Amino acid sequence: MAHAELHRTDAIGWLRAAVLGANDGLISTSSLVVGVAAAAMTSEPVVLAALAGLVGGALSMAAGEYVSVSSQADTERADLGRERGELADEPEREQAELAAIYVSRGLTPELAGQVADQLTAHDALGAHARDELGLSEVTRARPIQAALASAAAFALGAALPFLLVLFVPLAILTPVVIGSSLVLLAVLGGIAARLGRAPLVVGAARVMFWGAVAMGCTALVGRLFGTVI
Repeated sequence: MAHAELHRTDAIGWLRAAVLGANDGLISTSSLVVGVAAAAMTSEPVVLAALAGLVGGALSMAAGEYVSVSSQADTERADLGRERGELADEPEREQAELAAIYVSRGLTPELAGQVADQLTAHDALGAHARDELGLSEVTRARPIQAALASAAAFALGAALPFLLVLFVPLAILTPVVIGSSLVLLAVLGGIAARLGRAPLVVGAARVMFWGAVAMGCTALVGRLFGTVI
């Protein structure tokens, strides 16, 4: 009886992308908040900067991901179009090519030929897309989905510093944002390390270090060059 199986590899790609997007949103928005707070005399410009960073960053991530994945989708369509033409013009050659692929994966020539015959009869283009081009429904490029996911992940990460700006007094905002962001970065870094089967402490420490560097640099810029907005 057929049954469904769940595998980590089916979800690990988008999980890693979501964690990286959240990291980006958290670091960039927290750094922006810390930099503006270092120069501001009131909380209004910090709120505006945080909101602008959240919205602008999320839209930028969405646009960049859409363009990138759309280019991938264009390439996939071109490859499939070329493969469709080759199947129409030289079906025997393409079937032999498919059989050779299965031989290279360990099948005997006789069995590889039978498999190629049956898969070609069932769905020739699908067989070549999967086994020759490496394309499948799971890995297929989806520009809109990728854009929405990237925007959502960035906004989720940027939500923490934005909410802190709304509810924390300006006098203690900088240390609260830095401390809270570093804690959350440690969590996200640990998740990313776990997904990549790397040491949790190393992954957390790495992302915390670069987050601290980013926030420290923007705070320094705010102190040195800041003016009342």
